[in-house]
Amino acid sequence: QDDKEHYYIYAQTMDGRTQYGLVACCHFEDYVNGKIKKHELTRTEKENDRMIHVRNQNANLEPVFFAYPAVKEMDEIVHSVVDHQEPEYDYVAEDGFGHHFWVINDDKLNARITEIFSKIPALYVADGHHRTAAAARVGQEKKEQNPHHTGNEEYNYFLAVIFPDDQLKIIDYNRVVKDLNGLTPEQLLAKLGESFEVKEEGTSIYKPSKLHNFSMYLAGKWYSLTAKPGTYNDADPIGVLDVTILSNLVLDKILGIKDLRTSNRIDFVGGIRGLGELQKRVDSGEMAVAFALYPVSMKQLINIADTGNIMPPKTTWFEPKLRSGLVIHSLEDCECKKGSCGK
Repeated sequence: QDDKEHYYIYAQTMDGRTQYGLVACCHFEDYVNGKIKKHELTRTEKENDRMIHVRNQNANLEPVFFAYPAVKEMDEIVHSVVDHQEPEYDYVAEDGFGHHFWVINDDKLNARITEIFSKIPALYVADGHHRTAAAARVGQEKKEQNPHHTGNEEYNYFLAVIFPDDQLKIIDYNRVVKDLNGLTPEQLLAKLGESFEVKEEGTSIYKPSKLHNFSMYLAGKWYSLTAKPGTYNDADPIGVLDVTILSNLVLDKILGIKDLRTSNRIDFVGGIRGLGELQKRVDSGEMAVAFALYPVSMKQLINIADTGNIMPPKTTWFEPKLRSGLVIHSLEDCECKKGSCGK
């Protein structure tokens, strides 16, 4: 347990690219008041499950993954530490991803980071919507149980790793469907031609090349599907998303899948597994058709969160995932609340 409060740097390396986050505690009221913005709906039963975990441990063991609008000075502070200090942890996990961890001991740097964060208008939940919602509910619960609540108790805070938005890369989140809703492959292709420019790409894997371009694997062949102008609304931040275009024009209109959350005819495959996984699941006979999407950008995510909109289910996939247990935040008040910090 550290003898004083300070920030940590948590860097992750994947495919030669490193992103640098700051480990911090965020106040649950900032989530309730909309200063920490979400882009996904949560399910109560999943929130309840995560609340049980926090209550039982009386601690945050799993940080949530936040983003903030990049600030040049913050990048400079981070690299001043990374370039001149040995990491506390530095290892490559079994999945090949690197995890690197530094403690920021300089009091002036810690104070400056707090000052910079105070001027940032919002943080954005990238990954961990249910953990964030659960942390806020636990904080509210403990607040109501404490007649002497001040807002400074440790239960008001939860653990997060906060990354600059320009270092983050969202990975595609793809779809596989069990049947063609009674259609033959030829009939499906004909119906797709009403809303898309359809081009056969052959047996080699085809990856979407830009927004509104999709790849489809059907009956042993890959196809390029490009949404025709006028089939989506450019002015609608949700309607312009590729997941919405695919859902509206294909999954719902043609394949009859009305609710992505409840249908047992569809499954979702994170892009980290590669498009070969889509082909494998169709070739095995488990699925009838697969669709791959061009990934959502951080700019789109922030725009949707800022306008109070909610993305469709299974839109974003972030990788690498944060490792649990590198930092633990206890909800018990430490000695610093009594005048000398033992946090």
